[in-house]
Amino acid sequence: MSILKDFRDFAMRGNVVDLAVGVIIGGAFGTIVNSLVGDILMPLIGVLSGGVDFSGLSVKVGDATLAYGKFIQAIISFTIIAFALFSIIKTMNSLKKEEAAAPAPAPAPAPEEQLLTEIRDILKARN
Repeated sequence: MSILKDFRDFAMRGNVVDLAVGVIIGGAFGTIVNSLVGDILMPLIGVLSGGVDFSGLSVKVGDATLAYGKFIQAIISFTIIAFALFSIIKTMNSLKKEEAAAPAPAPAPAPEEQLLTEIRDILKARN
């Protein structure tokens, strides 16, 4: 039973749950980017390059078929995903820098300090 409790504690730790959410969202984001590249960008690039269909580009070497058009699409997908992640991380880092640069508010004085300040002000008022 100790192993099950340890596993449950491990699985419910905040970092593991955050990682799982990140992987799921990353997979969904990858699907969106692959669709963007395969269904929108590559046909436009094909039109601009004289009607070339990149998904069908391949070379036959013996019995093997090298589908280098799909490889080009994968490179473009990777570049878009990498740029999106770079932009997100750069934005988050700049927000953290702004947060760190902002001075922390001064802590409230202790009750003894407040009392001493009041005594000082009363003495000043008498003089």
